[in-house]
Amino acid sequence: MALLAEADRQVGANDAWLIIDDTALPKKGRHSVGVAPQYASALGKNANCQTLVSLTLASGEVPVMVGLRLFLPESWTSDMARLERAGVPEDFRHYRTKPEIALAEIDRVHAAGVRFGCVLADAGYGLSAPFRQGLSKRGLTWAVGIPFKQKVYPADVAMVFPVAGRGRPRKNAIPNITSVSAQAMLETVPWRKVSWRRGTKGQLSARFAAVRVKVADGPPQRIHDMGAQHLPGEEVWLIGEHRSTGERKYYLTNLPVDTPIKQLAGAIKARWICEQAHQQLKEELGLDHFEGRSWKGLHRHALMSMIAFAFLQSLRLKQAKGGKKNRRAATEAELAGDPASHH
Repeated sequence: MALLAEADRQVGANDAWLIIDDTALPKKGRHSVGVAPQYASALGKNANCQTLVSLTLASGEVPVMVGLRLFLPESWTSDMARLERAGVPEDFRHYRTKPEIALAEIDRVHAAGVRFGCVLADAGYGLSAPFRQGLSKRGLTWAVGIPFKQKVYPADVAMVFPVAGRGRPRKNAIPNITSVSAQAMLETVPWRKVSWRRGTKGQLSARFAAVRVKVADGPPQRIHDMGAQHLPGEEVWLIGEHRSTGERKYYLTNLPVDTPIKQLAGAIKARWICEQAHQQLKEELGLDHFEGRSWKGLHRHALMSMIAFAFLQSLRLKQAKGGKKNRRAATEAELAGDPASHH
């Protein structure tokens, strides 16, 4: 609670970001709690590691880590003896996906009174319909990455009752148009160059396209001869990003319908700051140096790392001589390698 109160004091605001991600701690052996061969985002491949679901509160360009919760693979949750040896509390012994852990952590942070405006997450979380729907049910604004093949409908899709050629009349309405992939939906939408912020080497920009759609994540329903298809769900923005490298990325957000494209781009690109926080927690504060094996020990170590990180952020903000007013100056000095910005 003390950490959450301090994080809110430093960067909490109605326009702050709450960034959901995960970070991997490479490990050898099989006895450390939660360790298993799994995808490690930091390494870009499968590796023997522990995975922590992380929550980062950020305002401007200053992040404060507010949550690190261990993900337990099914190889752990299905082995009661292994859970016992690692001291995993009974409430955490059932299998939960990373998006489910993230929603529980968001509830914990929100209940503590931490202020934030928009929840951000990459495609690892954004591809989960229950995660997106869970955020909307909580009345939260969100912007998440998605796979290019995520199915969507045009925003003006209508539900109709097809005329049955024979047999009983249709009882369930179906969309008057079929869903298409996010990639296909944006093929005919105009793209434009947008700059979202200034980096250490100048303005950051890419080409973006945005269109209102309804996500194909409603209940499944048989549609003609196509079998079960997901019906239209919430109306949101579908955004495409075309990077200078040729790579394309896709996003969904429930930001208001009148949101300018520059603001949409700024929201989906604000996630970068949590990666910097992960790097500093590991390189400067030893998050990945824990050598114990227990659940309690790992989470205590993670908590101490987060407290130390919040303390250093408070020093950096004070050194900028203006606290919240100079968040950008503090971070730019740090990124530029100003010796006075490192403690």
